[in-house]
Amino acid sequence: MTESRDVCLDSYQPMFRENLLQNQVALISGGGSGIGFRITEVFMRHGCDAIIMGRKEQRLREAAARLSSATGRTCIAAPCDVRQSEMVDSALREALSKLGNRHVNILVNGAAGNFLCAADSLTPKGFRTVLDIDAVGSFILSRCVYDRCFSKNGGGVILNISATLYYKGDVLQAHAGAAKAAVDALTRHLAVEWGDRGVRVNSLSPGPIEDTEGFDKLGGKSPMAQRMLQAIPLARFGTRTDIANAAVFLVSPAASYVSGITMVVDGGAWMTVAVPMSHARKLMPSSKL
Repeated sequence: MTESRDVCLDSYQPMFRENLLQNQVALISGGGSGIGFRITEVFMRHGCDAIIMGRKEQRLREAAARLSSATGRTCIAAPCDVRQSEMVDSALREALSKLGNRHVNILVNGAAGNFLCAADSLTPKGFRTVLDIDAVGSFILSRCVYDRCFSKNGGGVILNISATLYYKGDVLQAHAGAAKAAVDALTRHLAVEWGDRGVRVNSLSPGPIEDTEGFDKLGGKSPMAQRMLQAIPLARFGTRTDIANAAVFLVSPAASYVSGITMVVDGGAWMTVAVPMSHARKLMPSSKL
């Protein structure tokens, strides 16, 4: 993903009152780029401060500076690998100390790993890596935030970023589809187990979102893009702001009785759009990963 994509909006028209998340703290893994960056920005524009986690320290710190400058709120960069529980706990503890020892109110598990690969070229290591980042990482971060913040402060909200890949079995995505299926299962289990402790847990599944790396990889800049567009019931591709606005709803008091669901935000695309096998074959990797 190019750096130019991860810039703040020139203007934003709030769909909710601007102080909806006032004085809350949101932790967003994968918040330094892509959809996670826009979710962080829109949360901050609704009054909260943020902690963003990611593995690329320089990019994370630059993103945090841009977000703070654009919104007037505080954004803390917390570099870490979500697969490493001790590293996650240390990064969270340090970030909270920079915020005056406040606690996390909202957790967004947005860190994800993916690449295009046919199942017969996919190695166990490659499959496991994506499961570890998406599913295991979501569990580690959820447990860490629950133990350090939610269990001591009357609860909180978890939002897991999922995908519709496994609904129909997209090509070249067996590893990512399996990981997101696990994430959606985790959403439901945690919603049931932690509900009486004041914790709401939901998933959000984006569809074809313009100006993202995944969109480009799956044909967004190819001649096939128009064919994809014509198959979407709402007749347009999504934007990162579409996803961020849906995320605001799910973490806000407006969704106070919503838990354990997966909200699909894709214009109806999962029911109609498929990558043609002829195009998929052109994307097949020439060597094992």
